[in-house]
Amino acid sequence: MTVQQDAPGDRDAQDLEVWIDQDLCTGDGICVQYAPEVFELDIDGLAYVKSDEDELLQDKGATTPVPLPLLQDVVDSAKECPGDCIHVRRVSDNVEVFGPDAE
Repeated sequence: MTVQQDAPGDRDAQDLEVWIDQDLCTGDGICVQYAPEVFELDIDGLAYVKSDEDELLQDKGATTPVPLPLLQDVVDSAKECPGDCIHVRRVSDNVEVFGPDAE
């Protein structure tokens, strides 16, 4: 896994969003354990992100903002995900900062 290993640090002040690649999701639910405010398992057994209004976003590639107080939980979800399917990227330039494609 090529997940960024350092703590969020100076990225805290940046707007980040998260999305899940359901094609890779194993349905383990680790993300839901870390951040149930952001992730949810659907009836199909796969994880999805939720909107600010707690609505399940089932469209392919749907993103949701990462709330600053939950940033570390979302990052830990990406690090621990056995499917390497959680992607956290900067909104400003769409660069993945945590997840399997992080630089």
